[in-house]
Amino acid sequence: MKVYAKHHKLAGNIEVPGSKSHTIRACILAAMAGGKSFIHNPLEGEDCLSALRTMELFGATVKTEPGLWTLTAPEGGLKAPQKEINVGNSGSLLYFITPLAATFPSKTVITGDESIQTRPIGQLMDAIKSLGGNSRYLRTGVDAPPIEVSGPISAGKVEHEGVLSQQISGLLMVAPTLRGLTTIDLRNPKETPFVKMTIDWLSSIGVRVSYDKEKMNHFEVTGPQTYKAFDRVIPSDWEAAAFPIVAAVITGSKMQIPSIDLSGSQGDAAIVDVLSEMGADIEIDGKNGVLHVNGRDAGKIPLKGGEFNCSAFPDAVPALSVAACFAEGDVVLTDIGVVRLKETDRISILKKELSKLGASVEEGKDYLIIHGEGGKNLHGGICESYHDHRIAMALSVMGLGMDDTVTVNDAECCAVSFPGFYEKMNKAGAGFICKA
Repeated sequence: MKVYAKHHKLAGNIEVPGSKSHTIRACILAAMAGGKSFIHNPLEGEDCLSALRTMELFGATVKTEPGLWTLTAPEGGLKAPQKEINVGNSGSLLYFITPLAATFPSKTVITGDESIQTRPIGQLMDAIKSLGGNSRYLRTGVDAPPIEVSGPISAGKVEHEGVLSQQISGLLMVAPTLRGLTTIDLRNPKETPFVKMTIDWLSSIGVRVSYDKEKMNHFEVTGPQTYKAFDRVIPSDWEAAAFPIVAAVITGSKMQIPSIDLSGSQGDAAIVDVLSEMGADIEIDGKNGVLHVNGRDAGKIPLKGGEFNCSAFPDAVPALSVAACFAEGDVVLTDIGVVRLKETDRISILKKELSKLGASVEEGKDYLIIHGEGGKNLHGGICESYHDHRIAMALSVMGLGMDDTVTVNDAECCAVSFPGFYEKMNKAGAGFICKA
């Protein structure tokens, strides 16, 4: 699908879907718990549906209704998958269930789509080996799926770089099932709010994790522990909210996002702090859980530059990069090397695609510098999404701040994390034109 975007102002409310990060964790932990669990307001995107299908392979029974998923764990605990696991496009799911598959003695093959088959997984495979399991690549010399793992793994010591937080979360989810003490030490922890999210989930279902709350580099889990079934509402997704927020900021629009997550469990909420520091007028009504963007004429009161460490919220980089193009002065986004390991190499792709639209962008190994001129240097063009949902939404939003038309190819991929993105934005006045 092609999407055509040009300058429009937004008004009214834009509702964002449930959190992908929370939904996938909920699916896995519900299957690991005894009894029946209820997941309200799940994100009904493809990655989360892949999580449901995967947990069915482990023996869980799944029932889906609009706004409610019910998972019933199998009696006697999860079963070894009897066929290959395909995680689709979900890196989270890949890293979460690989250690789980290694708790069984039988061999499990894990694969995914073209993007997943580029995702590095060597450190997680080494962790499985350090716990007594087996792992091997199914393509010689390629550190990525498809892979084969088997166990059963046992409690023990794991050392890991810690850059890919999802791998740490996967180990933490499984560690409580192992008899004895498991320790995980990280040399360079990144994306730490997402590790904290996993620990909070475990705590909420009766599982204890001891860890260094300040450095987030040392974790201890003693097992076996019992996971309790739950009845939970998935909070709205800050990663998805980033795009309508930036759209409103760069177009000088007044817009509200209701039912925002104020629990502090999602690192991407920091996008509000970054945009506010750049000069955006954003307010949060904590009593009613509503975020307000108070429109400012971007031409009269432009955003300003600054340097921002994004290691705790790297998924916000595409949206922040778009905002940076409309700032006066340099915006430097640092400590973002991990975004090269996402669905695509987002650093290189953002430089390439934003440059097509007239932005002045420098890339480094783990940083982006956008030389903003208040949007004066920008123009329309044809861009590629590379089938990356966050790139598709970022480039589409970019067009809303420009007089010329921006065309985004293969834009339907945004449904991975924000089903109905274009429809919901258009109800608020975005004016996106979508053509097959």
